Amino acid sequence: MNHYDVNPDIVLEQLKRQFDGQKPEVILADVLARFKGRITFATSFGAEDQVLTDMAVKTDPSVSIFTIDTGRLPEETFEIMSRSQAHYGIQIDQYSPDYREVEAMVNTFGPNLFYDGIEQRKQCCQVRKVSVLRRVLLGHTAWICGLRKEQSITRQGIEMVQWDEQFGLFKICPLAEWSEQQVWDYIRRHQVPYHSLHDKGYPSIGCGPCTRAVEPGQDIRSGRWWWEEPEHKECGLHWATTTAH
Repeated sequence: MNHYDVNPDIVLEQLKRQFDGQKPEVILADVLARFKGRITFATSFGAEDQVLTDMAVKTDPSVSIFTIDTGRLPEETFEIMSRSQAHYGIQIDQYSPDYREVEAMVNTFGPNLFYDGIEQRKQCCQVRKVSVLRRVLLGHTAWICGLRKEQSITRQGIEMVQWDEQFGLFKICPLAEWSEQQVWDYIRRHQVPYHSLHDKGYPSIGCGPCTRAVEPGQDIRSGRWWWEEPEHKECGLHWATTTAH
C-alpha cells in the first residue's frame, strides 16, 4: 500500500458509491483534492488523455502530469507534447527506461524483437514502459489514466475507480463509461489540442513500430500490435487490473 493508512477496500467501496453516475469532471475534482500531492496523471497524448489533461488543468493547474518516453515514440508525439505544454502553460515530466536494460535487451534479441512473438513483445514493453511506470508511481496513492471500456476486449472490466494490484494504489479512469463520440465531442467543444496522427487514421497511438493506421470502421485498437490476437493487446501497464474483472 502506498502511503495510505486506511484499508483500501473500504475507501474503494466508498469512492465507487460516490462516483456512480458522476461526470468525469466531478470525479477528477474529487480525486485531485482528496489525494493532493499523492496523485499523478499518466498521459500518452491520445485523444482520451488530452481530454483528461484539459479537465485536470482546469480543475488544478498544478496537477502532476507525466509521460513515458520509450525511445521508440513517433515524432508527432513529441510535437503534441510541446503544443500541450504551451497551450496549458504546464510542465509534463518525461521519464525514460534504464539504458542498461534497453542495451542488454536489444543487444541480445535485436531492436525489433517485438515482431518475433508475444513474449518478446511483452519483454520490450516491460523494459520500456512497465518498469518505468513502477518507478514513477512509487510513493503515490493514486494515478489517473484515460482507459475506456469501449476501447477493446481487454478493457471491458474497467471501472472509474479500482485498486491496482500490480502497482499498489488507486487507479482512476474518469472516462471509463465514455464513448469515442463523447471524447471527440469534448475535444471539439473545448478546442483541445490533439495528436496529429488521429487525422491520419490512428485512433490508438503508441510506439512507432507497433502502431499503424486502420481503415474506417475497424476496431480502434486494431492498429496496435496488429500481428497479435485482440485478447493479448495490452502492454502490461494495465494488464493486471483489466484482466482481473
